[in-house]
Amino acid sequence: MSVSPALADLSRLYQTEFVRSARAVGVLWAVCSLCFAIIQVVVLVQPSWIGTADTRHQGAGPAPPSGTLGLFEVCVESDWPVPDCRGGLSSLSPLPSFQSVAVLVGVSLWAVWTSVLCLCLFRFCSAATVYKICAWLQLTAGFCLALACLLFPDSWESPEMRTLCGESVGSFSPGNCSVHWAYILAILGVLDAAILATLAFVLANRQDALLPPDAKEVTTGLLMSA
Repeated sequence: MSVSPALADLSRLYQTEFVRSARAVGVLWAVCSLCFAIIQVVVLVQPSWIGTADTRHQGAGPAPPSGTLGLFEVCVESDWPVPDCRGGLSSLSPLPSFQSVAVLVGVSLWAVWTSVLCLCLFRFCSAATVYKICAWLQLTAGFCLALACLLFPDSWESPEMRTLCGESVGSFSPGNCSVHWAYILAILGVLDAAILATLAFVLANRQDALLPPDAKEVTTGLLMSA
C-alpha cells in the first residue's frame, strides 16, 4: 500500500520536530549533568558538612571551640582571619570516623563524571544506548550519595565531633553543632541524580518508541549536527 505524498511530508515534518525537541532537552540534560558533577566535587572537598551553632558563650570558663567539619578536614576558628584546619584532601586520607562516607561520595563522584564523559559516545553509539548508560551511572551516583547522607549522622559519635560539638554528641545527635550547607547540598544532589536519571530514561525510551526504524540509524548524527 503506497503512502500519499501529504502523509509522507507530514511524517518527515514530525521526525524533524522530534529531533529538534529531543536535541534541546538532551542539551539541557547534559548541562544539568555537568552541574551535578561540579556539585559533587564541592560536596567532597568542602569542610562544611557540620559546624558549631551560632550561640553566645555565657559563664566564666573558656569559650567552646567554634568551627566546621567535613569528610577530610576539621577547621577551628582562631585569632587569625584564616581558621586553623587539620587534614585535607591533599593527603587523600579522610577522617577516621567518616571513611565509609568518603568512599561512598567518591564512588558517586566517579559515577557522575563517568556519565559526563560518556556524552562523547553520542558520536559512536545510538542516542538511546548512551542515554541508558548515563541513566544507570547517575542512578548509581544518587544511590551512593544517599547512603553517604544516611551514614554520616550515624558517624557523629567520634573524637573530632566531641572536640568540636561537646560531649553530648551521639549518633544522629549533633550536640552543640548543626548541619551546614555542604550536607544539605549532598541531600539535594540525591534528588538531582534521581531527576537526571529519570529524564535520561525518558529520552532513551522516546528514541526507541517514537522514531521509525529507518530513522533510528541516523538519529545520532542529527542530534549532534549543528
